[in-house]
Amino acid sequence: MRFASHRDIARVLERALRRADVPVAFSAGFSPHPKVSYTGAAPTGVASEAEYLELTLAERRSPEQVGTDIDAAMPDGIDIIEVVEARGPGLADRLQASQWLVELPGVGHDEAAEAVAAFLAAESVEVERLTKKGRRRFDTRQAVVRVDVGDATDGRAPGEQPATYAILRLVVRHTTPAVRPDDVLTGLRHVADLAPPSSPMMTRLAQGPLDETTGAIADPLTADRPTAHEMSTGPAANHADERSENAPRPSSPMTGPR
Repeated sequence: MRFASHRDIARVLERALRRADVPVAFSAGFSPHPKVSYTGAAPTGVASEAEYLELTLAERRSPEQVGTDIDAAMPDGIDIIEVVEARGPGLADRLQASQWLVELPGVGHDEAAEAVAAFLAAESVEVERLTKKGRRRFDTRQAVVRVDVGDATDGRAPGEQPATYAILRLVVRHTTPAVRPDDVLTGLRHVADLAPPSSPMMTRLAQGPLDETTGAIADPLTADRPTAHEMSTGPAANHADERSENAPRPSSPMTGPR
């Protein structure tokens, strides 16, 4: 689903809501719209394991049942992992940063590490990108909290020598304008002439509250889940283990250069 746009995903969700007969609340006025709020949507061309939205219902329904019904109506490749009833402050305020996995085929570990060191040593790394408001120039360095450089081995046919390539794990603050992982790669090209020979593969692994000290990203739905006392009895207890296994995990503190 890397090349499905945000609007494509929104249309798929609205269709699934109708198929699942979920009682979605609508706005008032001459052109009512379903009350669905998307926050921090991933850009087109990347994969994501951590997308969030807020949905307002016209009548009370079990969060577990809503999640099951919508997931059954969604196409393959788009999964509803967890649904909780909103209890805490607005979700948008909790999504402070994202963790990204960026695979760089054809780029070695040492080459990537040198480029990252040059990027992190700079006070400012400005890039340009065409936005809805026209071409804008902005700083990518201040948005990047941490970068960890690793490597992986690609799959080759039997008898061929496997090749290793660099993998970056980025923690990037949510800013305005948004700094995307491809903007960081553009910054790496500016400061260190790092230019992967083929298209990088980018995946969002997590988004949520940011710990500025460790660079870890917490689970944004923690405040909305029932407390341990509430989950010890009643129907919620039956779903506790399943939610714990399926929910997106908070990111671990990252090691490597900051």
